[in-house]
Amino acid sequence: MKRSSKIERKTKETQIIVSLCLDGKGEGKIDSGIPFLNHMLELFSKHGLFDLEVKAKGDIEVDYHHTMEDLGIVLGTALKEAIGDKKGIRRYGFCILPMDEVLALVSLDISGRPSLSYELNQPVDNVSGIDVRLFREFFYAIAVNAGITLHVKLFAGQEIHHILESVFKAFARALSQAVEIDPRVKGVPSTKGIL
Repeated sequence: MKRSSKIERKTKETQIIVSLCLDGKGEGKIDSGIPFLNHMLELFSKHGLFDLEVKAKGDIEVDYHHTMEDLGIVLGTALKEAIGDKKGIRRYGFCILPMDEVLALVSLDISGRPSLSYELNQPVDNVSGIDVRLFREFFYAIAVNAGITLHVKLFAGQEIHHILESVFKAFARALSQAVEIDPRVKGVPSTKGIL
């Protein structure tokens, strides 16, 4: 049985639908209304082997904040629903990913205790018209709504496109590792018996 979910969110600022299959082939169909974010989510889908469909409309004439934050909320909620009861998952995942001059680390715990540590020294304030600080808001919304502890750290890098691409690929690979079913795990991977 494939672990999947479909989540919809409508507000006065955004209308977002996300379909996610954790046990996919890396097929993405992304239309966020923000071309650079589309590219990042396509990378996430491909490198995590997640099937991901995103359809988002937002008040991007104001700015990208509402769309990016709300998309993080919906994607985080979709992750939580697709993961389900957490039985048999590896729980932890990490990836240290190089891309050209960039070296980024993403480490996470599907703990039920949401937290974000986001340490990116971003060399510019803007990429393709997006305030780069919005990526922190995006990952924060994912962490809170998925119930994960998420660490993102940049060790080296100068070019903002490479930095963000490395982070999205590392996030995908770390998450893929954490949600993988380990046949040796009985129940949830916690001595408490609950996550």
